[in-house]
Amino acid sequence: MRLGVLVSGSGSNLQAIVDRVQAGHLPGVSIALVLANAPGAYGLVRATKAGVATACVDHREFSSRQAFDAELVRRLQDAGVDTVALAGFMRILTPVFLDAFPGRVLNIHPAILPAFPGVHAQGQQAEYGVRLAGCTVHFVDEHMDHGPIIIQAAVPATPQDTAQSLGERILALEHRIYPQALAWLASGRITVRGRQVEVAGADYAGGGRYWTVPTLEPPFDADWAAAS
Repeated sequence: MRLGVLVSGSGSNLQAIVDRVQAGHLPGVSIALVLANAPGAYGLVRATKAGVATACVDHREFSSRQAFDAELVRRLQDAGVDTVALAGFMRILTPVFLDAFPGRVLNIHPAILPAFPGVHAQGQQAEYGVRLAGCTVHFVDEHMDHGPIIIQAAVPATPQDTAQSLGERILALEHRIYPQALAWLASGRITVRGRQVEVAGADYAGGGRYWTVPTLEPPFDADWAAAS
């Protein structure tokens, strides 16, 4: 699986994927290109430090979303990418992009979808007073934070939480469930039927230090203390 990762900012989820690839936890997965829509995205620095090819396509230079997406597709296909992971990519993709990688575009969102879609989800959850917050890895469609769900994780939220404190707790789980989802996809264990995503052989009872459904598998379930 030749992975392209799209970033707009710091790229911490990109780093989690890079670390897992380098540790041998994602057999058969290579990161072919990291592509940003903002020249100052720190994700590009992370990729360069890891020896991964990078490119920047500034969306402000295009007259339409479709034209921008067409250039993204060209860059990714030239790099031999067959699967795309959005890692803090702050653009809604059009069918021009999605049709080029059917069923092979993933995203991670810092909330338990369909609750709290869109930006600033961590702060929205803290302000709303939820007692369970979390994150979701899902396939991408043309709607915002909407596609079929692969895995979700829940973390406790307290009355004292701020967007930052809750966001940090969520982020620790993002860094686990995103590589896990990619591992399942790379191994051919995922089947999608409408909105239902089935992972062959996965445990849907949930479990771990924090609750994830399906349950995280080794090595992604190791050392839960690091995620607290």
